Amino acid sequence: MRSLVELEQRVVGCRLCPRLVAHGEHAAAHPRPAFAGQDYWARPVPGFGDPGARVYVLGLATSAHGGNRTGRAFTGNATADWLVAAMHRAGLANQPASTHRGDGLRLHGAWMASAVRCAPPHDRPTSDERRACARYLDAELELLTGVRVIVCLGALAWNAAAAWDGLRPRPPFGHGREQPVGAGRLLLGCYHPSPQNTRTGRLTEPMLDDVLRRAAALAARPAEEMRS
Repeated sequence: MRSLVELEQRVVGCRLCPRLVAHGEHAAAHPRPAFAGQDYWARPVPGFGDPGARVYVLGLATSAHGGNRTGRAFTGNATADWLVAAMHRAGLANQPASTHRGDGLRLHGAWMASAVRCAPPHDRPTSDERRACARYLDAELELLTGVRVIVCLGALAWNAAAAWDGLRPRPPFGHGREQPVGAGRLLLGCYHPSPQNTRTGRLTEPMLDDVLRRAAALAARPAEEMRS
């Protein structure tokens, strides 16, 4: 794909995975009470951010009542609340909240997306669905030539990024783990800021802040310093 605009059009129009298409449409037809009456996006969700990004934040999959509702990655749910507030503190976002597509959010030197652009049932895409969507991660990282650090939110996002680079054997995921990859880039692991992790204290605000500030600092280095 020749441009981010063309990639976005391809993502939004994708219907490769019937189970995921059906689940997103079902969620739109059966909104949570808090979202009753809202017009759901109910399509695959493209990446979002600064085309000159040096930090790429990668999650696993779109949320049924988050991005599938709002049409923007990491928008409109508790995960977005934690992540975007931390990105703001790290200087990667102009505001600490991501609530809807017209809320004025701008990312500075950062891009965010999910490895699977549709909402999967029970937040568990199949291996075939992950492989089908990998083409969009490949295309995005090819177009975002300035990316130096890929922050992987959780083990499955880490595995998706490792598969993108063709790493064999696949390195184990760990919070704060750093893994050099091709083209002078680096994978940086982070526990996913899901309510399951944030409410139990597995991931705290200082832990998330440390990862994103580390990502911003690493991304400012020349590509040659990222190699090992």
